[in-house]
Amino acid sequence: MLFLLMLPGVAYFLLFHYGALVGNVIAFKEYVPFDGLWGSPWVGSGNFRRMFEDEAFWDAVLNTLWIAVLQLVFYFPVPLGLALLLHTLTWSSVRRFVQSVAYLPHFISWVIVVALFQQVLGDTGLLNSGLSGAGLHTVDIIGDPDAFKPLVVAQVIWKDAGWGTIIFLAALAQVDEQQYEAAAIDGAGPWRRFWHVTLPAIRPVVVLLLIMRLGDILSVGFEQMLLQRDAVGPEAAEVIDTFVYHQGIVGGDYGFAAAAGLFKGLVGALLVYAANKVAHRLGEQGVYR
Repeated sequence: MLFLLMLPGVAYFLLFHYGALVGNVIAFKEYVPFDGLWGSPWVGSGNFRRMFEDEAFWDAVLNTLWIAVLQLVFYFPVPLGLALLLHTLTWSSVRRFVQSVAYLPHFISWVIVVALFQQVLGDTGLLNSGLSGAGLHTVDIIGDPDAFKPLVVAQVIWKDAGWGTIIFLAALAQVDEQQYEAAAIDGAGPWRRFWHVTLPAIRPVVVLLLIMRLGDILSVGFEQMLLQRDAVGPEAAEVIDTFVYHQGIVGGDYGFAAAAGLFKGLVGALLVYAANKVAHRLGEQGVYR
């Protein structure tokens, strides 16, 4: 019965994930929809040569890496810190209320999130209305290419930091309270208890999530970037996902776009493999043994 219950999920992954890998063959073809997957002419590595010679592609890669590094440095620690703060709350009713408020932005679509930021930080938004009313100089943060990368990181933190605390809270719930009591009896203060009890208990989860994040590092939010690309220009907001979209769906150059997407997938797989090896060297299980 358990295997039967598992079959729909297995069928989904086989059809839409593993089965879809066959479509990567168009990265080596000059794909024409009317000729079909196998009828389109074979170009070998031609699409990849074009991709590596395209300055717009490397600009998209650079933007992607910058945003990914900023998210890794500034966003990744926020759910952990928020989970630690929630874990210290003794009143369960207050903790549930704070959790609910923190989770709520995750269920808001990026269209609404971008619109909210536009209403607050845009050229005619709430911030500039207040500055203009006070006789001060206004600033269009939404339309400033230099402020775009910190802005998208701030949007991710506001939207998903609360949701990211779920796994950390589950890991913290498994820590034996007697270890905290024993450490306190031995004279350990809050910082020592965190360093010697809390951190070792949640370290495997932190390492696992970090490896998964590294594997997905080149995916920095397609919808979020696409909605704001026109406001700041492709020089600041073009990432690999939007590059693939504009080359393939908009431009009709499907083989070239597939080559860029395949390059992104291969880099992600290599990062997962390398990060997992490092985790093994550090004594952690990682994603797989």
